Amino acid sequence: MRTYRNLLLLLMCITVHVGWAQSKKQQELEAQRQAVLEEIRQINSLLFKTRGEKKSVLTEVEDLDQRISATENLIRITNRQANLLSREINENIEKVASLREELEVLKEDYAGMIRRSYKSKSQQSRIMFLLSSESFLQAYKRLQYMKQYTKHRKAQGENIQKKTEEVQELNKQLIQQKKDKDQLVAANRETRKQLAKEKEQQQSLIASLKKDEGKFASQIRSKQREADRLDREIEAIIRAAIAESNKASGNAVAANPREKAEVFALTAEAKALAANFTSNKGSLPWPVDKGVVIRRYGNKQHPQLPNVTTFSSGVEIATESGSKARAVFDGEVFQIQQLKGANKAVYIRHGSYITIYNNLASVSVTKGQKVTTKQEIGTIFTNPLNSKTILKFLVYKNSTRMNPADWIYKM
Repeated sequence: MRTYRNLLLLLMCITVHVGWAQSKKQQELEAQRQAVLEEIRQINSLLFKTRGEKKSVLTEVEDLDQRISATENLIRITNRQANLLSREINENIEKVASLREELEVLKEDYAGMIRRSYKSKSQQSRIMFLLSSESFLQAYKRLQYMKQYTKHRKAQGENIQKKTEEVQELNKQLIQQKKDKDQLVAANRETRKQLAKEKEQQQSLIASLKKDEGKFASQIRSKQREADRLDREIEAIIRAAIAESNKASGNAVAANPREKAEVFALTAEAKALAANFTSNKGSLPWPVDKGVVIRRYGNKQHPQLPNVTTFSSGVEIATESGSKARAVFDGEVFQIQQLKGANKAVYIRHGSYITIYNNLASVSVTKGQKVTTKQEIGTIFTNPLNSKTILKFLVYKNSTRMNPADWIYKM
């Protein structure tokens, strides 16, 4: 663990210093790399924080899988950065060669101008050149020519200076780009070494899993059945809230009774709130201040137990002990539920949308209370057996389950 922490510290310290020479794509990749480094830091902090922590083999494998996946992503991004730097270095080498050729032509042309100017530099020769004019117009044109020639010579000198500075700047960029590439390659080399150790450790754990695959598969299926039961309870609460909404609005008859039963009756204010929620899709804040997604929405085949498939109705976010869950948008608390076999869940309605914050040890809001974006609504439960603090977060539109990652910023 200490080796991994030292490696992560080294990677966090390596910054691409291309600055003004850095392409927009390179900046985007560096931002992605820093984001993954932060994700790995959080994984280490939240999932590997205590030495000697009691974990089941299955939990250890799953935690390692999180870190290995993030590390592989880091390697992919760093490879892309190094490859892009290679292309930019080659382009700059070509630019330097082209500028040097232009510079040589300019210098030769400028030298010729200086020689010609030297031959006719005396004041007397310039005066004689003007006095030998056949007419006033010709003398005027000769005077203008002399002025333009002087101006052109000055411009040529300035152009040479400019090209020289461009070559110097590109050479500086090349030196920095090569340094950056060397740093990235070295960092990737160390990351690959650490990844190999992680995979070796994981394979050892997987071997013990395989010995008793039936038992572990049974444990996972048992947890899935419990999750399915909780999901049914949640959906029953939502359907009851929809029915109550329709009853209160006087919607006793609808063209499609099934549709009426599954859709909230909305006031003008609720419609505006729902529209505002919709317009913020993809930019809603996280339901925790800091955290990392350890389980995503939808079906997933277990990576080590191919015969086991699980389903998650929301996302599970690991966070720090004592962390607060917070509302992702303005709304009203319409239910606080003590689920059987689980901790508390807070339901917040945003017009036709519902966000659910499950696995709370305590709640700091009340039913019917209006809440605002990022308002704290309760403390997330920390499991004393493994010291993990995990919030399960769900999003519904009416009675239709949705993927929270589509709504939360950069989830």
